[in-house]
Amino acid sequence: MQTTHLESLLLALKGLPERLTERSYRVPGIWTGRTTGTEQVNPAEYFGHIIENILNNAATASPKQAEWKTTAVVYNLFVRLTAAFDHDGDGVISADPLESGFRETGTLLKAIALLPYIKSLGANTLYLLPVTEIGIQSRKGTLGSPYAVKNPRKLDPLLNEPALGLSSEILLKAFVEAAHLLDMHVVLEFVFRTTSIDSDWIKDHPEWFYWLRNNTGKYGPPHFDTVTLSKIYDLVECHKLRNLPAPQAEYREQFVAQPVTVQDADGQISGTTKTGAPCHIASAFSDWPPDDQQPPWSDVTYLKMHNHETFNYIAYNTIRMYDSALDNPETFNTGLWDEILDIIPSYQEQYQIDGAMIDMGHALPALLKRTIVQKAREKKPDFAFWDENFDPTAEVRKEGFNVVFGTLPFVIHDVVFLRGLLNNLNKTGVPLPFFGTGENHNTPRVCFRYPRQEAGRNYSIFIFTLSAVLPAIPFLQSGMEICEWYPVNLGLNFRDEDRALYPPEKLPLFSVFSYDWENSNGLNPLNSYIRNILEIRSHYLDLVLCGEPGSMTIPYTSEPELFAVMRTTAAQSLLFIGNSNLYDTKSGFLEFSMENGTMYDLISKQSFPIKEHRLGVTCKPGQCMLFELL
Repeated sequence: MQTTHLESLLLALKGLPERLTERSYRVPGIWTGRTTGTEQVNPAEYFGHIIENILNNAATASPKQAEWKTTAVVYNLFVRLTAAFDHDGDGVISADPLESGFRETGTLLKAIALLPYIKSLGANTLYLLPVTEIGIQSRKGTLGSPYAVKNPRKLDPLLNEPALGLSSEILLKAFVEAAHLLDMHVVLEFVFRTTSIDSDWIKDHPEWFYWLRNNTGKYGPPHFDTVTLSKIYDLVECHKLRNLPAPQAEYREQFVAQPVTVQDADGQISGTTKTGAPCHIASAFSDWPPDDQQPPWSDVTYLKMHNHETFNYIAYNTIRMYDSALDNPETFNTGLWDEILDIIPSYQEQYQIDGAMIDMGHALPALLKRTIVQKAREKKPDFAFWDENFDPTAEVRKEGFNVVFGTLPFVIHDVVFLRGLLNNLNKTGVPLPFFGTGENHNTPRVCFRYPRQEAGRNYSIFIFTLSAVLPAIPFLQSGMEICEWYPVNLGLNFRDEDRALYPPEKLPLFSVFSYDWENSNGLNPLNSYIRNILEIRSHYLDLVLCGEPGSMTIPYTSEPELFAVMRTTAAQSLLFIGNSNLYDTKSGFLEFSMENGTMYDLISKQSFPIKEHRLGVTCKPGQCMLFELL
């Protein structure tokens, strides 16, 4: 029988010299079932024992679920960060391997070792941020951004363990094998809209990129006056994309036309126009809204999806809200499209992955996006597609997507906004699930608003429990369970003051960092609570996932800070009550048609009486209750 990649990994661990496997390697106790502290282990024995258990338990694994996409509970890993730890205990996370050849930054070996821990939380789906090779030119921070993809077909070598002599590619295969043996699915995030500014594609395909003249002076997003901005908004809102306002000629003329000849001087990419003028790759910026104030994306560039001569520049109407003149197939950059279309099928074949999240999928040409989905499903009909889209519409479902990111993280800070969102979803219905979460790697963590305070933990409980009863896919941002507050990136909903405090050198998306696995940020971890809520949810899955209009109502509560949601179908009803006040205990009542009765809280496992049509409750800060109505 052929040896699997996971078995090869086990053999490599067992074959390590004794001098490399002394008991001088620390791991967090929480990874092995404790709540805090560390354990001193022999790394080869530690990782080998976990892998052996995964292999030995494979025979008793339950059959794969056909519709796993609807029963997914997602744990989001940024491997380089999630699995990072101060293994030698010197107080510093080293970017270089330890003397033993094991890394302190996160690796795919350590991600395999984390799988039983993640499964114990109740998660069954692993969502990995990009694991591909990262560009060097204009690299952000100490390690670079995973979205500055140098080669989408090669993996980041920082994700391997030098002690083992195995490539990141072999380790990803072993990771997916291990996940499948544990009845878990693996979804990778793919970056198709941008690449690093020193992409491997540039030398062979300069026509896939936007080039700037070297003497253009200061380069940045195009400026639109107030009147033009208003016109742009109106046209886009009405989906009138013909003859969209273009940037001024001065901006457009900074870009050069093809052909461009490419030079590579020790990794520094430059170009020359057909007239001999020097040029360089144009870096990227946030293009929507057209007056977005986000800092420039200096380490990445947009791929040039069309070759129309009139649209040889970067702006909202060439890279997102495409002018309808670009609908003509003759303008498609066909070679680039073909290359993109082959990437997911190659990962399906090589790594046996189960799904994909498309970064900036909303900024891909609609036909290309649809064809990406179609080609992947030809190989694997149950392949999952997640869309980085905030609106769970029927149109997105028709495109073949199973889940959208949704808007929940943007309204959690105010229960008035939260009520508004849920009331709207109850009215319109929810054609496909969104992610049930208060945070992801681009938004503030729930605990960021209350760093190192019990209030952050209280609100994490409130948001997670509420999300568990919505027509949503539970989404655990790694570190959420230990109340991690430190931001991964400052992409959305951050202030200028935050950007001053957390430059790329201090942000985990770009630089060395580790969660507080050892002390759980001084708070009691949420692991057991998360398990309990997910177990309750699993018994009411058909009710929870129902997206029909009218299935989600907001009952009146006598205390406004007691937030209530009623989920109802013909077969079942479930009532959520939670205290949105993070500092004070709140009491109030709800009214029912029945005069007297008893209700049972599935969380506390306590009974509560209904007297004279009223259910009275008292909730501590952040405390939640779930009542089944029979």
